[in-house]
Amino acid sequence: MPAPIPDLPPAQSLDKGRIRAITIDLDDTLWPIWPTIERAEALLLQWLTEHAPATAALFQSTEALRAIRNQMVTLRPDLNHDLSALRRESIRLALTQAGDEPALAEPAFELFFAERQRVQLFDDAHDTLAFLASRYPVVAVSNGNADVHKVGIGHYFQHSLSAAVLGVAKPDARIFHAAAGMLQVPPHEVLHVGDDAALDARGAMDAGMQAVWFNPAEHAWPYDTPPHATVGSLTALRELLD
Repeated sequence: MPAPIPDLPPAQSLDKGRIRAITIDLDDTLWPIWPTIERAEALLLQWLTEHAPATAALFQSTEALRAIRNQMVTLRPDLNHDLSALRRESIRLALTQAGDEPALAEPAFELFFAERQRVQLFDDAHDTLAFLASRYPVVAVSNGNADVHKVGIGHYFQHSLSAAVLGVAKPDARIFHAAAGMLQVPPHEVLHVGDDAALDARGAMDAGMQAVWFNPAEHAWPYDTPPHATVGSLTALRELLD
């Protein structure tokens, strides 16, 4: 048994008997996201150097590109549920500010997006997904823009639901209820697994689901009501449900 996580209240009792379906987060649950984003941003900057040199001169680092992407969150709050649109429009804004052709945002984003799908899964991700899919219908529920089919794990999922498609993001209960509805399973018979205490675990519990918090970094749980279980690895999740 793994050592208890510091400052974590005693877990609620996970009722494995009523689990009829699994929903699971993607970024930072099945793979670490920031190495992928950093690599995609570096590739984007290289592309801009070749195709939009004025933009590359104005935004000379990946940090600068990320800063204008974060600025877009404030400028276009209507796009906050759609990370692809936020990134594409931030590229367009950078091109416009530098005097380059704004239409270059389309091919630039496509390059970024393709690289963003080249994730490095955690070593135990495939085994865990295969285990889950052999026992339950599984739905990916993500605020991000990873495509499970482009990543190469689509065969494990019956559906994949993103905030961009639904128009609302976790922790909104509607995205969890939509995932349950895809499988015609009531929320209380769904187990959600994810790394974010607020967006995933607390959001799923507020939506009436059971929740497993994926917490390899051993963060302290920030709320009074604990998740139904906490695991430090995908292997531990598999062992929990076995």
